[in-house]
Amino acid sequence: MEQADRTQAWGQIAASVVGAGLMIAAILAIFIIVPAEKTMGDAQRILYVHVAVAWSGLWAFLVAAGAGAGYLVRRDLAWDHWSQAAAELAWLCCALTLVTGSLWAKAAWGTWWTWDPRLTATFILWAISSGYLLLRAGLEDRHRRARVAAVVAILGALDLPMVAMAVRWFRGIHPASPEMAPSMRIVMLASVAAFSALFALLLVRRCAQLRLASAVAELEDESWLDRGSSP
Repeated sequence: MEQADRTQAWGQIAASVVGAGLMIAAILAIFIIVPAEKTMGDAQRILYVHVAVAWSGLWAFLVAAGAGAGYLVRRDLAWDHWSQAAAELAWLCCALTLVTGSLWAKAAWGTWWTWDPRLTATFILWAISSGYLLLRAGLEDRHRRARVAAVVAILGALDLPMVAMAVRWFRGIHPASPEMAPSMRIVMLASVAAFSALFALLLVRRCAQLRLASAVAELEDESWLDRGSSP
């Protein structure tokens, strides 16, 4: 058991080091390798973070919905732990997407916010994520909370195609696929990969934390029942 724990600990350290290394490399590439854009200058560098966190928010919410469906089928709280961890991550990524998007919009369009179809769909996804977390906080029964959260996550996933395809389905000012130099495109892909790896690591660690919290809660419930049944 000690050997397995030690191996797991070293695996977590190695994953953390790799994730940190990828993030440092991506940030250095954004500020050193990528040249300043001709019209927007250095403000265009926000785009590399904006796209990365937006992509991470989409896959995180998809994981939340998929894990929620897994709970509804199996009635196993382990699936709910994955769903909650992914939904929390999706909320964070959507919030960062809106913040970085506003910063970029101010530099590109001269306004902090506009009801562009993709921006609106992203805001809706953030609102759904917020509602998901609020609902969880208001329900004490773990299985009822898991059921309600799973339904919200699955229904919220219907907004994902809207976020991904809004610029192609509707007329807006959000660029569909901006022209970029090869070095910019490579750094963009590297940034997406680095942020995805970081958020995947956070997802796994948060899920492990939720499993431990659930195990502690079950032990406390059993201890309370034992005390209540004792003469």
